[in-house]
Amino acid sequence: TAGSIVRAGAKPVFADINDITFNIKPEHIECCITPNTKAIIPVHLYGQCADMDPILQLADKKGLVVIEDAAQSIGSEYKGKPAGSMGSMGCFSFFPAKNLGGFGDGGSVTHHSKVLYEKLKIVRVPGSEPKYYHKVMGGNFRLDALQSDVVRAKLHLLEEWTEKRRKNAQTYHQLFKESAMTPFVQLPPEVFPRHVYNQYVIRVGNRRDELRAFLNGKRIGCEIYYPVPLHLQDCFNSLGYKSGDFPESEKAAGETLALPISHEVSRAQQEYVVAMIQQFFLGEFRTGVVFLLQ
Repeated sequence: TAGSIVRAGAKPVFADINDITFNIKPEHIECCITPNTKAIIPVHLYGQCADMDPILQLADKKGLVVIEDAAQSIGSEYKGKPAGSMGSMGCFSFFPAKNLGGFGDGGSVTHHSKVLYEKLKIVRVPGSEPKYYHKVMGGNFRLDALQSDVVRAKLHLLEEWTEKRRKNAQTYHQLFKESAMTPFVQLPPEVFPRHVYNQYVIRVGNRRDELRAFLNGKRIGCEIYYPVPLHLQDCFNSLGYKSGDFPESEKAAGETLALPISHEVSRAQQEYVVAMIQQFFLGEFRTGVVFLLQ
């Protein structure tokens, strides 16, 4: 997301996150706005929409465009409105790890503007309309036939798979509570229904890296999203940010861990995951279920 801003010749300005949802914190946006600001880009992280009402109100007040990064949140909703439908445009990803994944890279853009539609149609090819008459600088950004066919074949299954993810999330919630893990594990809340759980991200304090290594040793796939906040990435050194500028982002980067949540994960697998986390924190193994994740 931030890289696309730089490639467009603009300067990204970062804001801190909400410590519960890990989405952008609306209260932190206004202080980041300058006379040069053109757009606000809220990222709907992990499958849950950012708090859009105050963002849209601020954008309207300042005359700014809102671009929704819904790469991880296809099918999610905010107060009954689908992700990608609230701003000037919404951007989705069909990367294989997403809830609706292709066979490789790909994505889509949603919007309400006929004018924008015509512009995007030209930009997604090398800027030519008609063919070989170039009006603007474009690129080979169109979805190729293979990716299109794979996504179309899966599209009718998206709702079923999404509900399975949501059911798996509730199973995790139940298992963690029944195993007395809530003092050790902060569970992801559904603040704005509907959460589609591209990731099921728990927060475990300063033992995150130790827990990850333990789970990997038990052949449980888990991942960190993301270990280094954007403002501390080497590629953005020129922006002048330093450690401590965004304390919530930095703290979350050191404490969060994503557990297996896809529609193919079984209850037995989830029981094993929670049992191993219980064993890590309490030194106990209270279930007879043993199911190794490949």
